[in-house]
Amino acid sequence: MGKGSRVNRKGRSSGGGQFFKLYYQMARSAAFRSLSGSALKVFIELRCRFNGHNNGDLSVSLGECAGMLRMSKSTAARAFRELEAKGFIFNTSPGNWYGRKAATWAVTCEKQDLPRPEIQARNTWKHWQCERIADASKNSERGTETARKAA
Repeated sequence: MGKGSRVNRKGRSSGGGQFFKLYYQMARSAAFRSLSGSALKVFIELRCRFNGHNNGDLSVSLGECAGMLRMSKSTAARAFRELEAKGFIFNTSPGNWYGRKAATWAVTCEKQDLPRPEIQARNTWKHWQCERIADASKNSERGTETARKAA
């Protein structure tokens, strides 16, 4: 082994810590670029809790999220709704206030491990389209129809 090698005798890296991958395709998508700052923070926190075998069992309560990420519980709830609406996460088990149980989530860019390991990555964020673009195309069609009727 060379002097600058960071590999132990078994071939494993001896440093650097953990990381998570962020695909270029995802980072450059319209859905990802339209995420609010709070939604991005929540997404990063959920991805940090993914260990490679627990997708579908990622849990963080609104209170924990609010305290750790320095936002209110309502902002955290809005961030979860935004991530779910744009296809980055989905709920695998709803939370229970009386049982003091946080909801569990799965990220769509990885295959789901729990509760059903046969589900492959959904990547539903690829199909999200900005509402403004969709609304603009509808308005332009209506505008031409209105102009035709007036003529």
